[in-house]
Amino acid sequence: MSDASMVVSERVARAGILTAVVGLLLDQVTKIWVLFGTDLPMGGEIKVAPFLDFVLVWNRGISYGLFQQESGIGRWLLVGFTVVAVIALAVWLRRADKMLTAVSLGLIVGGAIGNLIDRVIHGAVVDFVYLHGFGFSWYVFNLADAWIVAGVIGLLYDSFRPGHSDAANGG
Repeated sequence: MSDASMVVSERVARAGILTAVVGLLLDQVTKIWVLFGTDLPMGGEIKVAPFLDFVLVWNRGISYGLFQQESGIGRWLLVGFTVVAVIALAVWLRRADKMLTAVSLGLIVGGAIGNLIDRVIHGAVVDFVYLHGFGFSWYVFNLADAWIVAGVIGLLYDSFRPGHSDAANGG
């Protein structure tokens, strides 16, 4: 690898890491606000818009409430799975040579760590964003979930770009 490509690779990796850190911080700050700065833990509700409310839901499963784990062993299995996934994604991020790949991976890593922190500290993930309207009701989610979805969309977009194989080959 030439010096110029190493510099580009370092810059790309730093952008992904910065994305992960900023995403993680924003996620955790909003969750701290929900838990300690509102009455949502007491069953309150904040109407933000006709289609958006903040309500507190403790998610003991994975995204969208799938695979709910009420037992301690289930919780720690999810923690272990998340740690392994974060490590694998961080290795991929470190090897990424395209900005979109690195930023997308940074979003996923930041979101995964944010939800991991919740699961370790609280035993469940703090979800609070509730979208609804016109008879449609979406799952309650948090910023970490939004980061993960945005990151996956970025990786999918990147993998379908002509002449680009970074997302497909893990590096």
